[in-house]
Amino acid sequence: MQKIVPHLWYDKEAKEAATFYVGLFERSKILSTNVIEGTPSGDAELVTFELEGQEFMAISAGPYFKFNPSISLMVLCASVEEVNMKWKALSEKGTELMPLAAYPFSKWYGWIQDRYGLSWQLLLAEGERTEQKIKINLLFSQDSNGKAEEALKYYMKVFKDAEIEALVPYEEGEAHSAKAKIKFASFKLFGMEFSAMDNGYDADFSFIEAFSLLVNCRDQQEIDYFWEKLSAVPEAEQCGWLKDKFGVSWQIVPENMGELLSNGTKAEIKRVTEAFLKMKKFDIALLEKARSGI
Repeated sequence: MQKIVPHLWYDKEAKEAATFYVGLFERSKILSTNVIEGTPSGDAELVTFELEGQEFMAISAGPYFKFNPSISLMVLCASVEEVNMKWKALSEKGTELMPLAAYPFSKWYGWIQDRYGLSWQLLLAEGERTEQKIKINLLFSQDSNGKAEEALKYYMKVFKDAEIEALVPYEEGEAHSAKAKIKFASFKLFGMEFSAMDNGYDADFSFIEAFSLLVNCRDQQEIDYFWEKLSAVPEAEQCGWLKDKFGVSWQIVPENMGELLSNGTKAEIKRVTEAFLKMKKFDIALLEKARSGI
């Protein structure tokens, strides 16, 4: 089971978006769809899918959160033709953030928000190692700008299987924002590759719940551990969600959560849903009791 799963929040378009993304990548497919009834957003559709063998989740749960460029998906493309093909598809009804062009860091690169608002960085990685084709990129902006290095070092302490692979500072005069320190960083959590940077500009956006990172936990002890280490904003704690001290949203969930919400009778699933909606940190024993009707 993939330990950390990118989780995408949509108003009503989760399945439509997932189907669109699956059509853009090889080794990609919809794994499951499930409707969670009776949430504060009404009936929420949850879609699990793979892109290039990597698991993602998307939920249609109302117009409460909107994507911004603070977290994007960086795609390592094998050819100029691949960059161009994906750019053409993603740019339809999308918004260009950085034009498709040659840059000092890449011979062919572009940054785009697709029709649903999700941000993508398309990068020519000709001749580079691309074992993980899609990487999550964290752009530290506003109050978190200048804290990329601090955040990565903190994550290294929180996650046992973690390493920083590269940490490249801005050169003097290179960043327009006086806060920005790190131009590029790469790191791993549980073997998953991420990248990060401080925003070189004073942007008007920051991390938001629309893009969260879901951590599958094997037992209550692991849930308790990550909750204690990561949660820094009490008012953000709800239904397994939390925010860390840098503003990044995480979901700390039991690894069998999907089973609890899909396998069983309608009455069992309803009891589990009613139970978890009352929780901040998930309690596995209480969820199991709810399913059993105890």
